[in-house]
Amino acid sequence: MPLLAPDTFPQNWSAEILRTSPLIAPARQFTYPMQIAGEEDSLARGALQLLVRPAAGGSYLVTCALGFTDPSMPTGLYACPNPGQLCAVAGGYAYLADTTAPSACTLLPLKPVTAVHPLPSHNLLLFMGFHQLLAWGADGMAWQSSRLSWEGITLSHIEGDQLHGFGWNMLTDKEVPFTLDLRTGTHTGGGYQIR
Repeated sequence: MPLLAPDTFPQNWSAEILRTSPLIAPARQFTYPMQIAGEEDSLARGALQLLVRPAAGGSYLVTCALGFTDPSMPTGLYACPNPGQLCAVAGGYAYLADTTAPSACTLLPLKPVTAVHPLPSHNLLLFMGFHQLLAWGADGMAWQSSRLSWEGITLSHIEGDQLHGFGWNMLTDKEVPFTLDLRTGTHTGGGYQIR
């Protein structure tokens, strides 16, 4: 099964990424991240704005602060395994919210997120960072792997419940293969091995 399959999850909401702020904003507006220590000036880096139309209730505006301004960091909108949730990634910060209760939002601890891979066959939304992977399921965070690399992860393919990839080993300057169990996040191999 190719890892980057264009599959996605069913959703009961719609949303659009706005290029500019709306001239007439909806009455309900939400800003992420909320009061988080160390993120007080996060909106100064820029923001991703979304107009969200949930399954019930009126539309609302969501403003997601960019984690990083580097254009190589992903920015986008993703469906989640739970059809009522959305995932917004803004400059490498991943925000997950229930579209019918948007006042609460989860900012993933994986920073930055360098890639997002929907895995509908495993009911997971997979987030990749420079060192670890994190999986989001229908009931929230399913698991976070331990460190797989000193710097940089390459995902290869999936066989059954096993994800195969490579992590860089700083001591040998080589990419070392790993196999990760998509059910638990446990792995064997990888480049982060201390002698």
